[in-house]
Amino acid sequence: MTTNSYEPGPIRKAEVTRSGDRWALIFTRDFPQPPAAVWAALTDPDELRQWSPYTADRPLTATGPVTLIAIDDAEERALPGEITAADPPALLEFTWDTDVLRWELTETPDGTRLRLTHHLTDPASSDMAAAGWHICLDVVELLLAGTPVGPVTGPDALDHGWTELRARYAEQLGLGTPR
Repeated sequence: MTTNSYEPGPIRKAEVTRSGDRWALIFTRDFPQPPAAVWAALTDPDELRQWSPYTADRPLTATGPVTLIAIDDAEERALPGEITAADPPALLEFTWDTDVLRWELTETPDGTRLRLTHHLTDPASSDMAAAGWHICLDVVELLLAGTPVGPVTGPDALDHGWTELRARYAEQLGLGTPR
């Protein structure tokens, strides 16, 4: 539940590509903070709880089993996961239910470039994922800037522009008008 005012930022470039037997939704976003700060937001369970649709039973800083706790609904759900790559503060990859999330951080002269690759089994859901990640990345951006608004996930996202973002990403990704 958000605690402060939040309106989605402008639509960002996203792309969907074929990746073996899966599809990859790719987002890139720049942050003015150094990689270590962005890494902490991606891996620390307490920070995840402030922006992400999930938190974890342990820091996401080492490979191995992890339980991801979905917090994007009224009821929390535990999902078994596996951290398959963890190279602080540059690379994090893990399974989340049937999907794979890969977070790559690159230091830039102005801070950090984050590249999120969300491997999906069904490309038809990429507009929904894009709208959700757009909001989550906006919220982590605010958190890192010192103006946290709290997570905007699940049904709460519908009150904060998710439907409009989904339609715009569906158009950008060439999926047509969402039903």
